[in-house]
Amino acid sequence: MNKNWYDKLNKSNLTPPSWVFGVVWPLLYTSLVIYFLLMSFSPNCIGVCDPLKFFLAQTVLNLIWPIAFFRLREIGMSFVILILMDILTLVTIYLTQNQYKYILYPYMIWISFATYLSGYILFKN
Repeated sequence: MNKNWYDKLNKSNLTPPSWVFGVVWPLLYTSLVIYFLLMSFSPNCIGVCDPLKFFLAQTVLNLIWPIAFFRLREIGMSFVILILMDILTLVTIYLTQNQYKYILYPYMIWISFATYLSGYILFKN
């Protein structure tokens, strides 16, 4: 990551200090793995069920986002990726017909906040 480039961007006053990301993301990734494993072995989800299809699609986008934003510096593309992640995660939550959907709520809140932060950067730079 080119920290110098990121540091020079106009960012929202709500942007957390960088150490927060180092705490939050491992917790969220752990919750995503737990959701995936629970759903994979759930009787409601034989094979790759619909919730897991949307979940895996948003996971791929989640892995692409830092490349688009930090390496390619494609702020607009990374904003669109976050919007798609929001939509796919909402669909995943909607399609999950058991209590496992609640595991995704903190992640949904965090990526919604990330979408705001990314949108701020896009429109203020």
